[in-house]
Amino acid sequence: DLMVTQFDNSVVESAGLLKMDFLGLRNLTIIKDCIKIIQKIHNVDIDIDNIPLDDESTFLIFQKAETTGIFQFSSDGMKAHLKQLKPDKFDDLIAMNALYRPGPMEYIPNYIKRKHGIEEIKYDLHEMEEFLSPTYGITVYQEQVMLLSQKLAGFSKGDADMLRKGMGKKIKAVLDTLKPKFFSGCKINGFDVNIVDKIWTDWEAFASYAFNKSHSTCYALIAYQTAYLKAHYPAELMASLLTNHMRDIKDITHYMEECRRMNLKVLSPDVNESFYKFAVNNKGEIRFGLGAVKGVGEAAVQAIVNERKDNDNYVSFDDFMKRVDLRSANKRTLDSIVCAGGFDSFSLKRSQYFAKDGSGISYIERMIKFGNKVKDSLDSNQFDMFSESSEASIQAPKPPEVDPWNTMELLSKEKEVVGIYLSGHPLDDYAVEIDNFCNGNLGMLSNMNAIKGKDLRFAGVVTNVEHKETKTGKPFGVLHIEDYQSTFSFYLFGDDYIEYKAYFTVGWLLYINGKVKKKFYNDDLEFKISSIVLLSELIDKEVRDVVLRIDISDFSEILVNKLIDIIKNNKGKHSLLLNVVDHMNKYEVNLLSRKFKVNLDKIFINKISKLNHLRLKIKS
Repeated sequence: DLMVTQFDNSVVESAGLLKMDFLGLRNLTIIKDCIKIIQKIHNVDIDIDNIPLDDESTFLIFQKAETTGIFQFSSDGMKAHLKQLKPDKFDDLIAMNALYRPGPMEYIPNYIKRKHGIEEIKYDLHEMEEFLSPTYGITVYQEQVMLLSQKLAGFSKGDADMLRKGMGKKIKAVLDTLKPKFFSGCKINGFDVNIVDKIWTDWEAFASYAFNKSHSTCYALIAYQTAYLKAHYPAELMASLLTNHMRDIKDITHYMEECRRMNLKVLSPDVNESFYKFAVNNKGEIRFGLGAVKGVGEAAVQAIVNERKDNDNYVSFDDFMKRVDLRSANKRTLDSIVCAGGFDSFSLKRSQYFAKDGSGISYIERMIKFGNKVKDSLDSNQFDMFSESSEASIQAPKPPEVDPWNTMELLSKEKEVVGIYLSGHPLDDYAVEIDNFCNGNLGMLSNMNAIKGKDLRFAGVVTNVEHKETKTGKPFGVLHIEDYQSTFSFYLFGDDYIEYKAYFTVGWLLYINGKVKKKFYNDDLEFKISSIVLLSELIDKEVRDVVLRIDISDFSEILVNKLIDIIKNNKGKHSLLLNVVDHMNKYEVNLLSRKFKVNLDKIFINKISKLNHLRLKIKS
């Protein structure tokens, strides 16, 4: 019984009907899902429409610009302004939402300066203060134009709305009609015609991009509600954000990095604990949702979860394959779950699932055949009355014995299906190099003023590379690096690009040396790379001094014999020093070995690390 029209909105409005826009916002679902998680975990019912609008913890989120995932406030440009603005009231959020768009954006510095008393607040007419004081004398909203036209020129509400439309959409006919009426009304109220002319000119220039305050208020409220949840229930909000961005690995990576910054632990997916969506446990840890694993569909997850709910947890991979519907959880699904770590609780190495037998069939494929045989036998209802069931007589293939994947291979496959490293980091194997040769991390580059001129050395993994050209056709490159703390993109031009583009390979682990300097064409700061070395070649690049530090009280014949064995079996080119410390009498001495030099490889380092009382140090 609804009236439906395809007439243009302006035609419909002129016929006396009301045009309304209905927008669908994912953020409302994020808030709703977060409240559900909070209720389930904490048994707390949040009435999101009645939270206090003066919560200090919430405003702290905006003041620190920790607004990743906050509606309308998550862009880098907005974050930069928030740090300067330091909003402490809801009106600030409404104003920033309205100002941060092409056109009014140029007023943001004035708004910030006026808020903090750095710039004087001025009004063309004293009468304007009533409506402009909340925005420090700057006309921000369409409603301010409407209210001022009523106060200064005696406009009716209908005329004020016509003025808003005429200015906002630059309808000349409307403005030509209302301008004389505005000037006439202002003259009747005794205002100087020159000041009135300035006000009208300012409005014409501004109103074309003035924002609707009621619109901005609604958006700011959603932003505030999201920030409130982030301040008080961080794990629950991040789980909801991750769930609502599951279909895009780039988004997953983005929000996982935010979890890392917030020190929120995100656990790998697990077929015995994960659901389709991201979940939060009682410790405040986020459990990865199986639905976010690339190649795993909703039907497969439902089959896994429903079987688990009905018949308890899976005790082994054999048990899993017997019970789950393999029409829903197919080979591609199982491959992805293995790579994501979803079967790690079954004590099999991930490499075993993909190992092939003599006929080239992988263990997963053999187990799929096994699972189907078991189901076929159950469906056939065959039962030998003198022996075990036919199901029990079907033997599961034994997993092959193979070497585990190395750290980089395991993590690369993991990142491929979940978008981020979950069970470790590629740099984990290079703890010695990082401890001995690095003096910084990528996170320090977020505040270059603090490290200007300092020689910085850090390690990272290449996550992406870009080979591009400038507008003039000159080649340049972008090297995207990640370490434990953060990510950073290095732009390399000219000779730097030519010299270092050989290192533009995703997955490579690099040791980068450089310094923060001013750019050659302006006063902005940049990190200037002076050298790049493969992390795996760093130690052996030149002869080092290997120092083994030990307290004199820890010496024993067993320790000495073990140390001698390790040194004899790992001969190489690096000098060996024993740093003997007597903490009781406060002295130490370095003893250089003239007989032995050692090989600084992983085997030597791992063996030394197992001798509890020794501490290894490498001098560059």
